[in-house]
Amino acid sequence: MSYLEPLILGIIQGLTEFLPVSSSGHLEIGKALFDNESVGHESLFLTLVLHFGTGLSTVVVFRKDLFELVKSLVQFKSSENKRFSLKILLSMLPAIIVGLFLQQQIEQLFSSNLLLVGFMLVLTSILLFLADRPKKNNKQVSYANALVLGIVQAVAILPGISRSGSTIACAVLLGIEREKAARFSFLMVLPLIFGSMAKTVMDYEGSQGNTDLFALFIGFGAAFISGIMACRWMIAIVKNSQLKYFSYYCLLVGVLTIVYGLF
Repeated sequence: MSYLEPLILGIIQGLTEFLPVSSSGHLEIGKALFDNESVGHESLFLTLVLHFGTGLSTVVVFRKDLFELVKSLVQFKSSENKRFSLKILLSMLPAIIVGLFLQQQIEQLFSSNLLLVGFMLVLTSILLFLADRPKKNNKQVSYANALVLGIVQAVAILPGISRSGSTIACAVLLGIEREKAARFSFLMVLPLIFGSMAKTVMDYEGSQGNTDLFALFIGFGAAFISGIMACRWMIAIVKNSQLKYFSYYCLLVGVLTIVYGLF
């Protein structure tokens, strides 16, 4: 792997993790265009390293929120922050179950499966288009909503479905205030990113002979820096109801990917 490849893949990950266009789908497209021959576990490991970079960028952007949420968990009194933290923990359960029992099946999906990526991008496009239509959004995130968004997040493990796009779109369709929907979407994925990274590192131990650590560091750094910029940009986009433009983009890329995968 040349050092240009992880740099570009890192930038792709950083921008597309927060913009609603599917980071995993774009990474698979990028790997295919680079003729990346890594498959299965190795490909998933690179993907998780890049996700770890954007995970840390989320920590930087929401550091004040995270401090208040962690502090609320160790306090015995009930508070809005504590209830919000418990809802985030509840939203993690579906993805944890999928990760524990369907790990091998998930790894097989991260092998330049362009037809799957294309169809899932089209699905993301539909969700974004529906979410951008005018409607009243003034609800808080309830425990039931948190579980529903957790299920959506688990499904979004499929490459091509935007995790942020699908969870924000579903939250908006449930009537949740747009800014709160974006905040919950970005925070709910953090424990999963760090947990998945730790598990993969432990599983990967002893089989790292062909891994270029400097290349991974380049990809990580690119994802971290571009992720900070994209995260702040995405919050403004959601507040201003501009998701339809990403819907058009996902539809175009999805159709082109399906055609490329077929021919």
